[in-house]
Amino acid sequence: MQILCPPWGIVSWEYPRQGLRDLAGAFDSTLMDIGGLAGFHAYKVVGWRKQRGDKSYRHWIMDHPEELPHIVEPFLAAYKEHGLGSPLAYANFLPPVLGQDEDADDFFDLMCTLQQECVKVTGEAGVKFLIVRPLAVGIGDRDMWEANREYYLSLVGLAKSYGLQILLEGQYRIHNGGLVRGLCAEPHEALRWVEELNEAAGFECFGFHMDVGLCSVLGQNMQEIASVLGRHIKAVTLRDCDGLGDSALLPFTAAAGAKPRTDWLNLIRGLREIQFDGLLIMNFGSTAAVTSPLLKPALLKYARSVADFLSWQIGMENILKKYKQRVLFGAGNMCRAYMKCYGEQYPPLFTCDNDKGKWGQEFCGLEVRNPEELKELPEDCAVLICNVYYREIEEQLRGMGLKNPVGYFNDEYMPSFHFERIEDMEEENAARDWGTDAERN
Repeated sequence: MQILCPPWGIVSWEYPRQGLRDLAGAFDSTLMDIGGLAGFHAYKVVGWRKQRGDKSYRHWIMDHPEELPHIVEPFLAAYKEHGLGSPLAYANFLPPVLGQDEDADDFFDLMCTLQQECVKVTGEAGVKFLIVRPLAVGIGDRDMWEANREYYLSLVGLAKSYGLQILLEGQYRIHNGGLVRGLCAEPHEALRWVEELNEAAGFECFGFHMDVGLCSVLGQNMQEIASVLGRHIKAVTLRDCDGLGDSALLPFTAAAGAKPRTDWLNLIRGLREIQFDGLLIMNFGSTAAVTSPLLKPALLKYARSVADFLSWQIGMENILKKYKQRVLFGAGNMCRAYMKCYGEQYPPLFTCDNDKGKWGQEFCGLEVRNPEELKELPEDCAVLICNVYYREIEEQLRGMGLKNPVGYFNDEYMPSFHFERIEDMEEENAARDWGTDAERN
């Protein structure tokens, strides 16, 4: 998986150098936000709002799509200067409120022309994926699907010539002040759109971008979305929401009653199920925007560690199947979880443990051995640590002179619950909270 960090909340379009330097200190890839750049250029450089009164500066780019290369080029150069790749871009997008005062057919044609320019700009920059949101305005009397079909297929020829894949994205709409599901938010509708567009294109020109924050605020089952869309999911945006609005918070920072607002368990289950190995977009723009510039380098480094953690969790099964042979280190609950969920598909040769009392015994169908016996393994056999003392045990193994690959297994996000573990934990918690009978008496 490749991890990207968008510039939102980190990089100022007006004074980008410091933000890009901070971003490059933790990440090696970002994305190109064409709409944001075009909006900034129109507002700050052209002064479109002053010229047109109340009409939004975003309309400027509708009238001047040929300006896109000149707007984007300086920022692409700045990305390269800081060693930042940009495999993904967001095409220009107008919120539903814009365009309603335009002639529907003219607006639709202008949007098609604008997005064709976006494909050219990103294709020439070597971008591999372009997110083009469904068009909800400028449709007129046409059917929503047929109009979007025409809209997307107008981009196929250019996309093919650049080897660029276009990604659809679920949308929300505002109803009575709340966010409800809009175009392509339902996974089966999104699947139908992607598959029918690919069939019309004659090749796999279209894919899907899954936004965790949107799924969360719309109350969707992310495991179901991943399962339905499967291999069509090429990029996933990781972000927390506050449960009410469209915000981009650092993952694991939105909590209520010591529980996460985002259903990370079902997200990870779903992405593991489809063996996702695409782009991970770490979007914490709302958090970054309110963080002091003095703290942003530390925030970015922590955000990268969170992204690496989620990437590791999502790709854990890929790690397990990477090796032809494996043994486990640890004969406890984590080992039990491994054997329950993965033992049949990725069987270990044995497990070992530092507890001498367990040596020679059987645990979950595995013989428990002395860690010294690991020295007899062939060097291509992996040792998977199934114990929370990961770093200490890895240091122990390296101190033994072990040359084998060493990996970590973790049971925080399992494909299914292990009720034996839960019962054990309840007993342990009860003993800790209430003490023994003798202590209570």
